Amino acid sequence: MPTTLRVGAVNYLNTKPLVERLTEFAPAIDLSFALPSRLADQLARGDIEVGLIPTVEYFRGDGYSFVPGVAIGSRGAVLSVTLFSRVPWAEIRSVALDEGSRTSAALTKILLRKRYGIHPRVEPLPIDAPADDLATDAVLLIGDRAMRACLPGYRFAYDLGQEWADWTGLPFVYALWAVRPGVELGAAEAAFSRAKEAGLVAAGAIAQREAAGLGLDPGFCRRYLETVIQYDLGPRELAGMARFHDLAAELGLAPKGVPGVRQPRPHLVESR
Repeated sequence: MPTTLRVGAVNYLNTKPLVERLTEFAPAIDLSFALPSRLADQLARGDIEVGLIPTVEYFRGDGYSFVPGVAIGSRGAVLSVTLFSRVPWAEIRSVALDEGSRTSAALTKILLRKRYGIHPRVEPLPIDAPADDLATDAVLLIGDRAMRACLPGYRFAYDLGQEWADWTGLPFVYALWAVRPGVELGAAEAAFSRAKEAGLVAAGAIAQREAAGLGLDPGFCRRYLETVIQYDLGPRELAGMARFHDLAAELGLAPKGVPGVRQPRPHLVESR
């Protein structure tokens, strides 16, 4: 492991339990924050050694592995990945996709094309652009912005975590700790799991601290962290991840045959 391990994460509410005490458990970690899409670029360039990147970017990465047992996912409604639409799914002809997202953008395209059989026009929604007055039929919002949004001009608010679960019966994995090839985490590896467990214990305190800045109710934030977001990466999550990979590969959104999609690194499994 490098003397300093550069680790990047997203500064969203749902990542807080994973990073709350991470540097306490591994003082050699130099932790920084960026948007999900930018984290993926940083990891690809080698600006960081470990990144909490969108799952689709793990598929697209060059020989990445991932930290076992830790992810950001859902087993139904996720509340922070929402497609707002003026019309029902089958009538969507244009959609704006939050520029901060890559996994959720890929999931939207998969649902539109594979579940509903439609091919609407797609355009980006810049990070700071308002979503209230768009001309598109639908708009995808993610993260804290999705939880705050109301968008009364849009008749429907589709939770993509629920859409995926209803369609496949599987959990969905939005992000995971990806590791660049050749990077040995050493003793720092255990810190990611320890930080997850400690962060979940502190979920109430995190919710109380973060709620005001997000303009959200503390009780809602606590329920979101404790019961909505799932932080484990077990067999069913891996199965959902593999299904997502297969669908993304069918549409050319990810390469086929990504190593490790169905199982984490073998030597890590054996050591647990």
